[in-house]
Amino acid sequence: MSDVPHLLIPFAASPSGGCQQTLKDLPLPHLDRLLARMSLVSTDAGEETDFSPPHERALARSLGLPAAKNGITPWAAWQQRHLRDEAAKQKAWTYITPCQWHVSTDHVTMLDPADLQLTPFSSRALMDILAPWFAEDGIELIYDEPMRWIASGDVFDGVAAASLDRVIQRDVRSWMPLADNAEHTRAIHRLQSEMQMLLYTHPINDARAEEGLPPVNTFWMHGAGRLPQPPAATAMPLVPTGLRDSALREDWRQWAAQWRELDAGAVAEIEHHVAAGGKARLTLCGECSSMEFQTTEHSFGQKLKRLFSRPQRFLDLQSKL
Repeated sequence: MSDVPHLLIPFAASPSGGCQQTLKDLPLPHLDRLLARMSLVSTDAGEETDFSPPHERALARSLGLPAAKNGITPWAAWQQRHLRDEAAKQKAWTYITPCQWHVSTDHVTMLDPADLQLTPFSSRALMDILAPWFAEDGIELIYDEPMRWIASGDVFDGVAAASLDRVIQRDVRSWMPLADNAEHTRAIHRLQSEMQMLLYTHPINDARAEEGLPPVNTFWMHGAGRLPQPPAATAMPLVPTGLRDSALREDWRQWAAQWRELDAGAVAEIEHHVAAGGKARLTLCGECSSMEFQTTEHSFGQKLKRLFSRPQRFLDLQSKL
């Protein structure tokens, strides 16, 4: 199936009342026609409290990576799989995202890191400030992109770390990383607290305030662990990200606009491919679960049954996501 196009859609639906109401008036003709030509082949049922959201689990399965619900997919180590240094490949890696926690009397809320508006220059400057503190715990920080650094260190081995997509706009206290080794768990939590104290009065945040930018006051780690033996190379699914930001902000009007654009674009391309006799895979992911559909060969009896049966429509399926 490696040469079969695979469209994997995160945040395709949400149990939010606003989303459910929006879906009632959201025509997705290409998606409905595509679903009518496909069969449901698997369902991955989960909960909103899972550290790994359905789209990350589905992507991990597609790439041959650990796909458990408890946040153990070693995404950072997988990104480092092409390193020439064999010793480096064996290390435990993680992603580090600079972020802002808003602390109130009864919540510690992760605000969207994108709102920090970090540039390559400001991100590198921030990383240089924090790097010595991380080094004291045997952690090396490496710049990757403005909103994400890569870190290596034994402390990240065996850590269950919640996806960034799980914690944005939520109380982080329910999602704190947990390690098999209690000492590693304490070290990570201590480092997060130390960074809060360091950054609280640091001049870098004074400079940001003068520019009208929010403060950076801690970090979030995700995608942690080792990957001693990388999986065989597999074609990457097409994973559109247009629905993500509006879903996390619960901006359902913008989410609907993104869905219409996606339906007329990538979904329409797959639908035309299938209508012309091609094969394809489609994975729809929500807050809790995902469903995978494939084009399959049918016997004459099955084709006759499908001809007279009511075709699958997204509106009928979304409650299962």
